[in-house]
Amino acid sequence: MESELKDIIERCKGNDHKAFEIVYKKYYRVLLGIALRYTGRVTEAEDVLQDSFIKIFRSINSYDYKGSFEGWIKRIVQNTAINSYKSNLKFNLYIDLSEREEKLSDDSMDSNLGSMETKEILVILNALPEGYRLVINLYFIDGYSHKEIAEMLKVSVGTSKSQLFKAKNYLRNLIEINSQKEIV
Repeated sequence: MESELKDIIERCKGNDHKAFEIVYKKYYRVLLGIALRYTGRVTEAEDVLQDSFIKIFRSINSYDYKGSFEGWIKRIVQNTAINSYKSNLKFNLYIDLSEREEKLSDDSMDSNLGSMETKEILVILNALPEGYRLVINLYFIDGYSHKEIAEMLKVSVGTSKSQLFKAKNYLRNLIEINSQKEIV
């Protein structure tokens, strides 16, 4: 760890408000991006990020310099977003897509994704229902196993796998619709 960052963390541990501000400014954008990936809406992401920074600053004394500081704060944002999702859950995690379950091959999805800009991919990911977006983020982007996802969301491993399968099909449909719009 670079000595400048370690000094800033130590100052935060001593309740130095200027050091807190430095951490906030340094990590705001990257952490907002993580929160936005999970929530899909800027206002919700900002709420998650606000809660996350409060948790970061309240628990900074528990940071023991094992692993990267950025990884530690990213994990706090992920956990805060997951907890926010669970506490705001108004609908069942399971969504019936029987009328939209036409199967597209992985090759079709991969080729369509390959021709899209990152911004377009993020728009499509944000169009996913919350439960699907959450599982896609945890599994593909953050690299959690189905067992870990099941523990975080307090569901069975089978439910995690099922939700990922349905999320991928839903995502394929969204990508196909997007690629057809570009042809027209």
